Amino acid sequence: MPKRRLTGTIVSNKMEKTVVVKVERTKEHPKYRKKFRVDKRYKAHANEKYQTGDRVVIEECSPISKDKKFIVVEKI
Repeated sequence: MPKRRLTGTIVSNKMEKTVVVKVERTKEHPKYRKKFRVDKRYKAHANEKYQTGDRVVIEECSPISKDKKFIVVEKI
């Protein structure tokens, strides 16, 4: 089964070897059909140093900790 790959922006890099990535997507209201943006924040494992505002690709992996289930694959 292929692993999920998501693209987002780093919003926090204050933890050791962990970054918080905000992933935005568009959603459509079921009744009114208006499109709007929603975002979700994922904690991802990062071996390298990344700065806040960097665009990165994260990939699903086996759980590393309680709420860290993604790993940073590349910087865009």
